Amino acid sequence: MDKVMTTPEPTGERIRSYLKDGKRFDGRNLLGFRRITIDKDVSKKAEGSVRVKIGKTEVVVGVKLDVSVPYADSPNKGNLMVTAEMLPLSSQRFESGPPKFDAIELGRVTDRGIRESKFIELEKLCIKEGEKVWTVFIDVYSINDDGNLMDAATIGAIAALKIAKIPKYDEESGKVLYGELSEMDVPLSDSMPIAVSVHKVGDSLIVDPTRQEEDLSECRVTLTNHDGAISSLQKSESKELEIEEMKKIFDISEEVSRKILKEIENNLK
Repeated sequence: MDKVMTTPEPTGERIRSYLKDGKRFDGRNLLGFRRITIDKDVSKKAEGSVRVKIGKTEVVVGVKLDVSVPYADSPNKGNLMVTAEMLPLSSQRFESGPPKFDAIELGRVTDRGIRESKFIELEKLCIKEGEKVWTVFIDVYSINDDGNLMDAATIGAIAALKIAKIPKYDEESGKVLYGELSEMDVPLSDSMPIAVSVHKVGDSLIVDPTRQEEDLSECRVTLTNHDGAISSLQKSESKELEIEEMKKIFDISEEVSRKILKEIENNLK
C-alpha cells in the first residue's frame, strides 16, 4: 500500500514568525479574507435561510417570523431575538447541552450589530400598537469551525434577512399561515451592518483567522460597520491594546468591511 504523505501542521511559533513577516501559511496577507460563499434557501422551514462558508468555516443561519406581543418599552416596534448554537459536529471543543459562553457571546454580538445599526426597520413590523407585532427570530448554527465563526454568523444573519419573506397572516383567526409566504420582504434599511473581527497575535493584527491562528489570538475586537459608522464593538480576551493599535483596528475594520459587503452583494445576485 502506498504511503500517504501529509504536511505537518505549522507550530504556533512558526505561525507567529510568519505573521511578523506579514505572511500567512495559506498565502493570504494579514488583512486578507478567505473565499466567502453563500448558498440560499437551505431550509424549507425558515422564511429565509443561508449556508455561509468562509474557507472551511461553515454556518447555517435561518430567519423565522411569528406574531407576538411587543416589548413594554417599544409598543410600536417589532421584536428581534438572535440565538446561536455551536453544534458538536462542528468541533470537538463543543458539547451538547445548555449554551456555553462562546455561543451566548456569538448570539449577542450578532444581535447587537443588527439591532444598533437599525438594519431591521422594526417600526414597520407593528401590526397593532401595544398588542401585536412581528417577532424576527435569527438562529445561527455552526457546521464547521475553522476559525472566525463571529464574522460568519453576522454575514449569515444579514444574508438570510435580505432574502426572507414575511409569512401570510390571517387577521380573523390571528394565526400565522406557516408555509405560505407573502410577497412582503422583511423591512430593511439600505445600509448593511458588516462585522469584522480583528485579532492581535503577538505584534500582528489580522482578520479572518483560521482555527490555528485564532487559538494564538491574545485579543479580539469585533466592530460592526454600516455606512462608515460603528454600531457595535466587542473586545474579547485579556490582552491590552495601545491607543495606536486601536486606531489601526478601526481603519482595518472599515477597509475590510467594504470588501465583505461587495462579497455579500455578489453572492446574493
